[in-house]
Amino acid sequence: MTKLLLGLTMLCLVPTLALAADQPSAKPPARSQVDPAMEAAHTKEDVKRHRIMAAAHEAAAKCQESGKDEDYCNAQLAKACQGIAYGKYCGMKHPD
Repeated sequence: MTKLLLGLTMLCLVPTLALAADQPSAKPPARSQVDPAMEAAHTKEDVKRHRIMAAAHEAAAKCQESGKDEDYCNAQLAKACQGIAYGKYCGMKHPD
């Protein structure tokens, strides 16, 4: 009998626990510890790198449109993105 009552109690608690886990936290979201001036500088640098990468990708698209070999165009893309991006397709990793 005790096991039955314990089992029923547990079954009743599971939905309650699930609902409690779904509720949003009353805590406000964490604020950045980065100095706003430094954050602005990072943003400007990111914008600059995105523009360089966009130009490199545009040049790669024009290269492929012209009928040149895809490997050649990808090599040109990698050269244009050297130092600002990573991977063979010029991806960008944002600093943390």
